[in-house]
Amino acid sequence: MTDSQQFETFMSNYQNMVFSTALRLTANRAEAEDIAQEVFLRAFQRYDELQHSPTAGGWLRTVATNLSLNHLSRYRSRWSFFSELLTSRDDEEPAEMQFAANDDLGADLERADRSQIVEEALQSLPEAQRVPLVLYHLEGFKYDEIADKLKISIGKVKTDIFRGREALRRKLRIRVPETFERAM
Repeated sequence: MTDSQQFETFMSNYQNMVFSTALRLTANRAEAEDIAQEVFLRAFQRYDELQHSPTAGGWLRTVATNLSLNHLSRYRSRWSFFSELLTSRDDEEPAEMQFAANDDLGADLERADRSQIVEEALQSLPEAQRVPLVLYHLEGFKYDEIADKLKISIGKVKTDIFRGREALRRKLRIRVPETFERAM
């Protein structure tokens, strides 16, 4: 197998993860494709190191996350912070959404439909709500890491995540109330 074929195989193994990471953060397919392309250009430059590395996936995810955040900070006119938006005043921390795992095809299809609905609702959130939420829940960052990356206070991160959850919860209730209630 030639080097170019090996890199194609490497790229096909990780392209969905890289693209979905960028898409969740940017909520724009074209921007996510550009970012994924840049990630793989950087991976190609370091392919000798990455091809046999067990941490290649983590490296790719980190690069995709950082490039997405850089893109957002470079191309947005300004952050629209949560404190500037009208939100509910609930002090109660919402429970995280969980979907029950079943072994039959019908349940798998229903779960895939719910995942698609959640993904679409997440992408419809404003950038200021979506980015901290994705970094915390989907990328596994801690509050202090998010604060460092976004250059905001930890308190702001916690507030933004809380308000993002609430906005997502409202969108999901409006979109499919019966599915959402079962997922709770």
